Amino acid sequence: MNKLNALFSVSALALMLAACGAEGATEEKTSAGAQTSEAATKENKEEASTQADDKATQTITYLGASYEVPAQVDTIIAASLEAMEDAAVLGIKPAGVISNDGQTIPEYLAKELEGATIVGTKREPSTEAMLTLQPDVILGTSKWDEAQMVNYNKVATTFPYSHISENWKENLLLFGQLAGKEAQAQKALDDYAAKLVDAKEKIQNSDLKDKEVVMIRVRGGLAVYPEGVYLNPSLYEDLGLQVPANLASVEAQTEISYEALAEWNPDVILLQFATDENTDNPKLLDEILNNKIFKGTTAAQNDQVFVNIVDPLAQGGTAWSKINFLDAFVENVLK
Repeated sequence: MNKLNALFSVSALALMLAACGAEGATEEKTSAGAQTSEAATKENKEEASTQADDKATQTITYLGASYEVPAQVDTIIAASLEAMEDAAVLGIKPAGVISNDGQTIPEYLAKELEGATIVGTKREPSTEAMLTLQPDVILGTSKWDEAQMVNYNKVATTFPYSHISENWKENLLLFGQLAGKEAQAQKALDDYAAKLVDAKEKIQNSDLKDKEVVMIRVRGGLAVYPEGVYLNPSLYEDLGLQVPANLASVEAQTEISYEALAEWNPDVILLQFATDENTDNPKLLDEILNNKIFKGTTAAQNDQVFVNIVDPLAQGGTAWSKINFLDAFVENVLK
């Protein structure tokens, strides 16, 4: 009887141990499964979060219109010279830029934008070339027509970056906002304003305040612009120089003769000549400077003719153009 009881006890103990082992294995399996499930859930959440971030957008307001762009803008194409000049001011290298000849970055911006991919000419950038860069945003130009804007918007949200001089601040701030360089954009504007105050004070204390200054762009002839176009706003709005009476009636780019220039007879002539704009007559600048009537103007007689005070391809109504023009004007004309 005792042997039977002992045998029963041993068997019971063995069954209990087996049950405990099975239960432990089940718990271990359950625990491992729970951990695997938890890791998978975490990974799925992270992946979903990443996908959500990729699809997240922000709304940018520019010159009264709203544009939807990615919340994180990483790849920008500067498809206009205006945008390229602003990129240089902000120290930004766009993924893509345009070119006058479709092959090389304009020399005056080559150093700052070196390495950017050329996506075509300024008149017709290539959508195919843009697509290869997978841009988040395209900064084009307000010179494009509606069909062009529709075409480029198929690649990425495209801004009609203004070529109008009065919008130069809005342009720079837009670029800064998109590229995460708003502080740098504002600093550039503040620095320009400070330099302008100093320059205007110097003008008021010089003979220049009563003199007529005329900007002439050589484009196959002597071309002048309205007071609010090209670099003229820097002269007449920013620096406060008087608008010549003959210029006040000019409403668009206008070619004037040597005889007309003689009648205007400005005290200072700022002459802008780009070979790219005068391929039919690359020696035209020399012809102008040696023309008898031109040499008879007050400006020429007093050695107050300044050739290419800034790069002749500068757009005029941009931060780059204004900053560089002001520095050059103070250094060369207001000396």
